[in-house]
Amino acid sequence: MKNTRQITKAMKMVSAAKLRRAQERALAGRPYAQMLTNVLKSLVQRVEIYNPETGEPLHPLLVRRPEKSVTLIVVSGDKGLAGAFNANIVKAAAKFIESKRGKNIDIEAVGRKGRDYFRRRYKVVPQAAKSENETNSQGAEAGQRVAEIQIVGEQVGILNKIAFNHARELAATIIERYTRGEADSVYIIFNEFKSVISQRVVVDTVLPIGEIGAHDIQQAEELSEEARRRAAEAAIHSGVSVREADTTEADKKAAAFATAQVDYIYEQPPQELFRDLLPKYVAIQIYRALMESVAAEHAARMTAMESATNNASEMIDDLTLAMNRVRQAKITKEIIEIVSGAAAL
Repeated sequence: MKNTRQITKAMKMVSAAKLRRAQERALAGRPYAQMLTNVLKSLVQRVEIYNPETGEPLHPLLVRRPEKSVTLIVVSGDKGLAGAFNANIVKAAAKFIESKRGKNIDIEAVGRKGRDYFRRRYKVVPQAAKSENETNSQGAEAGQRVAEIQIVGEQVGILNKIAFNHARELAATIIERYTRGEADSVYIIFNEFKSVISQRVVVDTVLPIGEIGAHDIQQAEELSEEARRRAAEAAIHSGVSVREADTTEADKKAAAFATAQVDYIYEQPPQELFRDLLPKYVAIQIYRALMESVAAEHAARMTAMESATNNASEMIDDLTLAMNRVRQAKITKEIIEIVSGAAAL
C-alpha cells in the first residue's frame, strides 16, 4: 500500500505540472482565436454574406439544410486513471445520439478511450479501419454507409502532444464532408475547461456556422458540488490555482478591432478574406476544444490521484492499527502463558 501511495502521489504531481502547462498553452492561443473572430466580425459588416436577391448564403459553411445526417466529433482521453472524465464524455455522447435517433450519425472519435467505447457498439467504415492498418470485415466499399450510426474517423495519440495541424486536418475533413452534403450538421463533444473547479461536458455546434464568436451549446453537464470540492482540495495540495485566468483587458483590446468605427483597408478583397478565413475559424474552434479537453483530463487525473493517495493513507492507517492489535494480542497471550506456568510451579 505504501508503494501504491508513492505511485499515485507521483502521478498526481505529474498531472498537476501537465495541467499548468496545458492552461498556459490554452491561454497563449486565446489572443489569436479572439483576433481571428473579431476580424471575421469586421468582415461581416463590410461584405455581403448572403445573396441580396435569393437570400442564399454565399459561403458553403453558412448553408443550413434539414438535418438528416449528423457528424459527431467526440473528444475523450487516450489514458485511464482520470476518475469519471472519460465516462462523462461517453455518457454525454450516448445521450446526444439518443436525441438524434432516426438520423444518420457519423462519429469522429478523438482519443483511445472514446474510440474503444464506440468500436464495441458501432461499426467502422473501411477507411477508418485502414487508418491503423486494420482489416474491415463489413464487406462494404469505401464511402458507403455500413450502419445508421458508424465510425468514420479515428484520431488516437494526438492528445499527447497536440498541435494545430491536428485540428486543421480534422477541420478540413469535416468541412469537405459538409460541403459535399454528406453531413447536414457537425457537433463536437468535449470537456469545456475554464479552471479546475469550473468545467463542464458540452455539445457545441461546429457547422453550420451561425453567429461569429457565439457558441451554440446543444447540451451541457456541470460538475457536481462534491466533484468541485475534491478538485479544489487537489488543486490546493498540488499548488494549482483554482481561479480562471483574467484576460479581460486583452479581450477588450481584441474586441475593439471589430467595433471601431474605422474603414479598414484589406490587402485582398474582403469577400476573398472571408471565404478563406471561415475554414480557419472552424479549425480554431476544434483546436480550442482539444486544448481544453487536454487540460480537463489532467485536472481530472490530478483529482483522482489525490483521492487515491488519501485512500491509500487511510488504508495504511487501518492496516497498521490492525497489525498493532494482533501484535498486542500475541504479546498478551505469551505473558498469560508465562504467568500461568509460573503459578503452576
